[in-house]
Amino acid sequence: MYLCTKQSELKPEIRISDYAYPLPQERIAKYPLPVRDNSKLLVWKDGKIEDDIFRNLASHISGKSFMVFNNTKVVPARLFFRKNTGALIEILCLNPVFPSEYVANFASQGSCDWSAVVGNAKKWKGGELSFFSENGVEDLNFRVELLEKGEGKASKVRFLWDGPSTFSEVLQRCGQVPIPPYLNRQTEDIDKSRYQTIYAHYEGSVAAPTAGLHFTDRVLEDLDSKGVIRENVCLHVGAGTFVPVKSELISGHKMHCEPFSVTKSFLEDLLKASGSGNVVAVGTTSTRCLESLYYIGVQCLENPSAPLGEVGQWDPYEREYPYSTQQALEAIISYMDARGLKTLVAGTSIIIVPGFKYRIVNLLVTNFHQPQSTLLLLIGAFIGDDWRKLYSHALENGYRFLSYGDSSLLFRKE
Repeated sequence: MYLCTKQSELKPEIRISDYAYPLPQERIAKYPLPVRDNSKLLVWKDGKIEDDIFRNLASHISGKSFMVFNNTKVVPARLFFRKNTGALIEILCLNPVFPSEYVANFASQGSCDWSAVVGNAKKWKGGELSFFSENGVEDLNFRVELLEKGEGKASKVRFLWDGPSTFSEVLQRCGQVPIPPYLNRQTEDIDKSRYQTIYAHYEGSVAAPTAGLHFTDRVLEDLDSKGVIRENVCLHVGAGTFVPVKSELISGHKMHCEPFSVTKSFLEDLLKASGSGNVVAVGTTSTRCLESLYYIGVQCLENPSAPLGEVGQWDPYEREYPYSTQQALEAIISYMDARGLKTLVAGTSIIIVPGFKYRIVNLLVTNFHQPQSTLLLLIGAFIGDDWRKLYSHALENGYRFLSYGDSSLLFRKE
């Protein structure tokens, strides 16, 4: 398990109210379109806007571009248990505690421990609860035990079950897909397939990397035909992605930490592509992962013999960094070579706000985000004040917003 604890002291002073815009409820897409790549695509480049359809994405991207996808997989992490009194207790799994590695935890048989958000927590003082189901899973005898009650934070729980099933199989039988709260509806069968990218692979997210929901085999084949290089990172998206900014200044907001992993071969390919001006991130999660690599590289340059720490929320803003992107990536590769590592596992709490210096990502595929959210701040850092023009255009031209909404392709403002 990768623990994130670091926080720096220097923080940008940005009023979150400056990143508000009117979003009527009817513009929030409650359901996906019947065909993924039929969504609208707004292209922003050099201050100019073009309207298109997502299936034409490849026509807007140069050949030999380096496109990075987040291949995390959403797990049905929402579970309901019943007390003897009849009260329902909701458990939203956040990250594994024991075993602490995702793969090992999902392969567990009989029991495993998780950090979780507990709904209706005041009514659960302790003891085991039985799983609430109307679908006949009595053979599992699925229960949950409260190990440590979180006071204003996540709790620690232990899941127990009978038989040879792995925890991954238990979740598939018992869990619900944790769709975003702003959809204001219950999880439905359609969410099992559509709140998931077609290239999802590694289980661990409780929220989808939604920019990837528009991709189809047809779109991927068009990108391949054009010579676009497609690569994957894995960043498990946490529930913190939905946490609203409640402080007046962004400096008062604490970012959640998310674990990510990249392979050595990916880093070697990224090193070749860096500086080309054609690195394309699919989604804000891929962006956070890619931009965090620079600061991991700084650690390797400045303390090559020390264990790596996570990327802190304010690390990008605390000082000037004299190193090039190439130097940072080369340092990570050297660090991995020295330790015989094929995969780098790290964590990031990075927040990307106006004033951030992008070092890797040149183009961004992303959906339309909530007002006054950290994701909207990331867009403001990417294209500047033109985010207002872009969002006004989307509202005036029938674009659908948020997770199941339409998409945009943004070229970074230099």
